[in-house]
Amino acid sequence: MRLGIIGLPVSGKTTIFNALTGGHLPTGEMVAGRLEVHTAVSDVPDTRVDALSTLFKPRKTIYAKVTYADVGGLRAEASRQGLPGQLLNQLAQMDGFVHVVRAFDDPLAPHPAGSIDPARDLAALEAELLLNDMLTVERRLEKLGEERQKGGGRDRAVVEREQALFQKLGEALGRDLPLRGLPLSPEEDKALAVFGLLTRKPVLAVVNVAEGGDMPEMGALGSGVQVLMLQGKIEMEIAQLPPEEAKAFLSEYGIDEPGRSRVLRASYDLLGQQSFFTVGEDEVRAWTVRRGATAVEAAGVIHTDLARGFIRAEVIGCEELLALGGLSQARAVGKLRVEGRDYVVSEGEIVHIRFNA
Repeated sequence: MRLGIIGLPVSGKTTIFNALTGGHLPTGEMVAGRLEVHTAVSDVPDTRVDALSTLFKPRKTIYAKVTYADVGGLRAEASRQGLPGQLLNQLAQMDGFVHVVRAFDDPLAPHPAGSIDPARDLAALEAELLLNDMLTVERRLEKLGEERQKGGGRDRAVVEREQALFQKLGEALGRDLPLRGLPLSPEEDKALAVFGLLTRKPVLAVVNVAEGGDMPEMGALGSGVQVLMLQGKIEMEIAQLPPEEAKAFLSEYGIDEPGRSRVLRASYDLLGQQSFFTVGEDEVRAWTVRRGATAVEAAGVIHTDLARGFIRAEVIGCEELLALGGLSQARAVGKLRVEGRDYVVSEGEIVHIRFNA
């Protein structure tokens, strides 16, 4: 899972990147309009993994992970040329966006628009992405029209279906509707995968407030957009502390968990993913799979050999296993269910795969 951290200049993108990843990138140094990309991987906090690790005492404990990319170069200056090619290529590779919007005042770093208005900034960057998608759709329709006239290539019916699809996209964009809210069939969704349309990607809007700040009014949010507040600067400072010092800091201020943990979990959830676990003396591990995935798909996430040789899955809920005290205890009382390849894995289940080597 790869999420691009985007935002207008001086919104605090790099501060949020550091807060989410524990990085130490210098803040306030990216030049507006210049493409810079910094990437880091973060563990997704999960108390279930902690509890399973305490129970099994494995040699390794591995959490689910989210990759963040701090993408510089975006501006709210929409033009009919669209985004620069290199920047568009970077954005198209992302599975979703963390859009940082500024809700703090700083006389040393004035807002380019002259005032603080998070709802305006969210809409401005959304308009930039929407315009870029409109240009992509228009160019594709032009090519499809030429292909249909010339003939001799793909089957005419295939071209006509693609034309109808892109006309539907164009109509939505023409009404200023992001494509993430447009109902599509599985076939249409698959056909669009190669085009990197930006407004199809889900968005987590992180409102970057000053220490002690409150959530501002954000207005109506469209489909596929979630919003969270984060005290960016203080969260960055906490993330950069050694673990014991961070724990003491949180305790002193009566904070149950850092805000970054909420954002990390929301980032994971944004992409329609869920966790399942494998447990044992060697390793306790959280694996990532799409919601609705089958047991054989989950086996393939662990290793392709497990999917090829799949026989059955032994399944139990995490809380139930913790209450029973282990896999052998669960087997002894008949609580370890045996499921076939088409079983739909639920969030938080322990899945043990039986397979032919």
